[in-house]
Amino acid sequence: MSFSETTRTRAREIIARYPADRSRSALLPLLHLVQSEEGYVSPAGIEFCAEVLGLNKAQVGAVATFYTMYKRKPTGDYLVSVCTNTMCDVLGGQAVYDALAEHLGVGHEETTADGKITLEHAECLAACDYGPVMTVNYDFFDNVEPQGALGVVQELQAGGRPMPTRGARLCTLKEMAVQLAGFADERDGAVADGGPGAPSLRGLRLAEEHGIAVAGFDPKTPIRSKAEADRAAAEAKAKAEAEKPAPAPEPVKAAEPAAASGSTAPDVKAPDDKSPQVRTAETRQPDASTPVPDAPGTKVPVDGPAPAPRDARVAEAAGAAANPPAGDGEPAGDAAGAQERNLKEAEAGTGADGADPADASGTGVRK
Repeated sequence: MSFSETTRTRAREIIARYPADRSRSALLPLLHLVQSEEGYVSPAGIEFCAEVLGLNKAQVGAVATFYTMYKRKPTGDYLVSVCTNTMCDVLGGQAVYDALAEHLGVGHEETTADGKITLEHAECLAACDYGPVMTVNYDFFDNVEPQGALGVVQELQAGGRPMPTRGARLCTLKEMAVQLAGFADERDGAVADGGPGAPSLRGLRLAEEHGIAVAGFDPKTPIRSKAEADRAAAEAKAKAEAEKPAPAPEPVKAAEPAAASGSTAPDVKAPDDKSPQVRTAETRQPDASTPVPDAPGTKVPVDGPAPAPRDARVAEAAGAAANPPAGDGEPAGDAAGAQERNLKEAEAGTGADGADPADASGTGVRK
């Protein structure tokens, strides 16, 4: 699939939010972005993300399959998620799921024939105090029971957009994916209506009771649209640049002679000055710009020969002699003579009592 120019422009904007050597951090919002165009993360979406970030498809696929919010097959306009984890299950979550599955004629992660609704179990929706809960495109419907949940789904099937218990107006999964990619929802009244639940306001109520507030904060300040916020930020930046005093010329410093390293390698930047991602990439896939082993700042570990068993025993005995036990009692096995005898018996193939280890009869007959 060829993605639209709008998606490509947004992809460049997402990548520009991160430092140049941290561009792969843009992968999560990019996956939401491709899902906003296709309704799921397709193989073409995986390839697109890999292409713009310079990754391979396996790296992108590993992330896309880890998070459940990235769908790997076409998903309906409305993703209905019913929590059936412990708390909600006890309160009737499974009964809600069963009623919806029977009404829609679909099971877990299945979509209705008209492509409008996808149903799924949800492990936990982090709203136990409102249970049982379900979400439609991640907007909450609290304290649901089977009949009420059926009413929400039937309204969706009829083309309506029921109002969530908490949050703004309902949107489609693709519209939600645009928001998760980091872009404002420009629909008229997209953030209108709705409201938080009483438990969510508990902290605010306590702050009001005890007179706790952020200095200079006006809670009635209207939320600006993205266009207004961008315009205000540009004006503030232009004003700051205009008021900024001209920098004083810096004195010219004499060049310091480079210290001789004694190496014939080119003078390259030490690997420790690079980001961990760059160092990892160079280690796995060295190229012409990768520092040679004897470059300045590069440390190459050199493994020496392994000590012989006899040398190890001598060192161990010397250490034991230099560190006598703190008490009168001698720890078991600390005597060098016993160690030597045990080693000799093991090499000779006999046990401590002279019995043949191959003798399974347990008679202990000497060889």
